Amino acid sequence: MRTLDQIAVEGGTRLQGEVRVHGAKNAALPILAASLLADGVCVIEDVPDLQDIRVMVDILKALGAAVEYNPPVVKVDARRVSQTEVPERLMRQMRSSIFLMGPLLARHGRARVSRPGGCTIGSRPIDLHLKGLMALGASVEERHGFIDCRADRLRGGAVYLDTPSVGATENLMMAAVLAEGTTVIGNAAREPEIADLADFLNRIGGHVEGAGEDTVVIHGVKGLAGGRHRIIPDRIVAGTLAIAAAMAGGDVVLRHVRPRHLGAVLTKLREAGVEIEVGRDIMRVRSDGRLRAVEQVRTAPYPGFPTDLQAPFMALLCVAEGMSIVTETVFEERFKHVGELRRMGANIRVDLRTAFIQGVPGLTGAVVQASDLRAGAALVLAGLVAKGTTIVEHAYHIDRGYERFDEVLSSLGARVRRLRQP
Repeated sequence: MRTLDQIAVEGGTRLQGEVRVHGAKNAALPILAASLLADGVCVIEDVPDLQDIRVMVDILKALGAAVEYNPPVVKVDARRVSQTEVPERLMRQMRSSIFLMGPLLARHGRARVSRPGGCTIGSRPIDLHLKGLMALGASVEERHGFIDCRADRLRGGAVYLDTPSVGATENLMMAAVLAEGTTVIGNAAREPEIADLADFLNRIGGHVEGAGEDTVVIHGVKGLAGGRHRIIPDRIVAGTLAIAAAMAGGDVVLRHVRPRHLGAVLTKLREAGVEIEVGRDIMRVRSDGRLRAVEQVRTAPYPGFPTDLQAPFMALLCVAEGMSIVTETVFEERFKHVGELRRMGANIRVDLRTAFIQGVPGLTGAVVQASDLRAGAALVLAGLVAKGTTIVEHAYHIDRGYERFDEVLSSLGARVRRLRQP
């Protein structure tokens, strides 16, 4: 990981052209974890070439799986997995590694992990994961920062999630697919990535019903085979590029997208004055760069406005005429980009979890720092409309979720380049 790389943006260029959106990171990661359940070779297609994906591949190899990674295809053969402890150094690099508890426990009867790392965007407790696994018969012991789960045989049961956690829903689905009997997950998360995981599990012999709704039913099976699966398009990348086109003005066509996964975002973009046309797997975004304030944006679990697009959309609102209000309900520390946007001339006031954004005529380039993945993308987008040069430090955060983000924007006419550091 090149932790010192920077992204330089020269503002003032319109965006125009076409780009294909890559597969969804947040679908690929749990599906790669689920490949540990299979008694056969799994071929996963359209996997994005991202730092988080490479960490997951390294984890699978460390556990004993045979993995071939030739982007955008990953081939996993987990039949000789013998390890059930995830190396701490890898666990700390990526929160999504918590997904490995369910598959390891279901297939091998034990999983030992350290508390995961990832973006510093607030508290993301894993108690829902642990309570759910215990409801399926697992014993859980926490000591010295490690979590040790054991179960001779998982048994289906009823699990109700206090909040519709994406990670907990997916972890429990993977654990329950090989459990004895039927598991019912109530108040389940409804994100498209959950439905994609269920499609993969069913493709290799699982029996999952209701994924994408608030109740998911998993009928345990005795074993899973290998299979081939294609990852869904990344709705967060598609949304980010749509916001970029809206801010910079121009005419951009996004291919390999599912517009229905972006309903709340497209509604708010239209409120801001952006023209959007959608087809089955294509979306066209047109804007003259003159944007209107949006009265209220409130993040919420799917199908609400995604927290992962709150920072990029706030960058847009910084240059929209009028006062906008953004309320973050998912993560309590997801306003770290506000201070950096202010360095560029944004007028933002924060009161607890609500930000009040008074649009300004223009932003000014500055040296800013990406504190997390989505904040970094937001700062690059702000640089697209800023006068002068913007330098975004800690570009490795952006690399965790956007494949060659600088090159994609450059292909649309933006003046963006990577400053590689030794």
